[in-house]
Amino acid sequence: MALIDVVKCEGNDQEFVWKFPSENLRLGTQLIVKPAQSAIFVYRGTICDEVKTGAITLTTLNIPFLTKLISLPFGGDTPFQAEVWFVNLISKLDNKWGTIRSVQLEDPKYGIVVPVRAFGQFGFRIAQPRQFLEGITGTAKVFTVEQIMEYFKGVVLQAVNVNLGRALVQEKISVLEAAVHLDALAKHCAEAIQAEFARFGLELVNFFFHSINVPEEDPSYQRLKVIKEKAAELNVLGRDIYQYDRSMEVLKTAAANEGGGGAGLMQAGIGLAVGAGLGQQMAQQAGQMVTQLPPTPPSIHFHAVSDGKTTGPFAVAVLQQMIAAGTFSAASLVWRQGMAGWQAASTVPELAGLFAPTVPTPLPPPVPPA
Repeated sequence: MALIDVVKCEGNDQEFVWKFPSENLRLGTQLIVKPAQSAIFVYRGTICDEVKTGAITLTTLNIPFLTKLISLPFGGDTPFQAEVWFVNLISKLDNKWGTIRSVQLEDPKYGIVVPVRAFGQFGFRIAQPRQFLEGITGTAKVFTVEQIMEYFKGVVLQAVNVNLGRALVQEKISVLEAAVHLDALAKHCAEAIQAEFARFGLELVNFFFHSINVPEEDPSYQRLKVIKEKAAELNVLGRDIYQYDRSMEVLKTAAANEGGGGAGLMQAGIGLAVGAGLGQQMAQQAGQMVTQLPPTPPSIHFHAVSDGKTTGPFAVAVLQQMIAAGTFSAASLVWRQGMAGWQAASTVPELAGLFAPTVPTPLPPPVPPA
């Protein structure tokens, strides 16, 4: 076999590892290593010397480990056999990735489990050629970008599946708000990907999310949107008015249980409650904005026991309407902040006046005997 005089890489930028086709070398052979390349000598499966960028003549001085392993004599043009592997050190930045199936994640703000899809891009480079050659290449003579992607796409997707949910929790980000926090979420996932890449001599150059989304037709997504809207409503209206709305729902339920007459009473109750409760709250807020009068003390709210369950808190005006609807009585147990324990409604000073004694109907006069 003819001895090789010049050894250089004939691969392209899509081939990250390329093996020189001949092993018939000699001392005096010219080795050309282009910029962003590394040449590694392998003898019988053992990785020997590594040569960085440049053009050199092979001597016993610049391949000392191989020389010792083969016992090459000093000087001359002694022939020897060894593999020469070229490793491409350029960065490959345009690698796309995407979740094959939706990832089930619990929204950290609203507690709803939704199917999340994610898509993005990452870049990598071979940072440790010897380590990469030992861990990945094996018997292949060429190792392309596509092969690296095939090996490591699973690593990227696993890191996204595991760490995206953790990142949402740590950053306290709702799935519905993920689109405006892509950089922060990508940082969490990139750290996990880099730790795995480093085991094989790779460096993660960058990692991006292009999008994080939930299928809009999914029922859990629709439910999550409704809950977010309710939370926004509570934040805008304030807790007192929101609790008032909940009280109205209790009255609606009571009216439905009482039939048509209860429904009419319910409508009357809503009107009275709106005038007495909501109107008072609005007047207080307007008074605080227009005048310098001291603020009105907050209205008193009571919790009540109904069918063995705790309900409320209810304003006194609402409880008055519940008495009319037959869903609240003098014997009903109530409690408010500051009370030592539950008491019958009729024993509480603020509520006692709601239960006025019933005046008995007078008896008709006696009929004189005939």
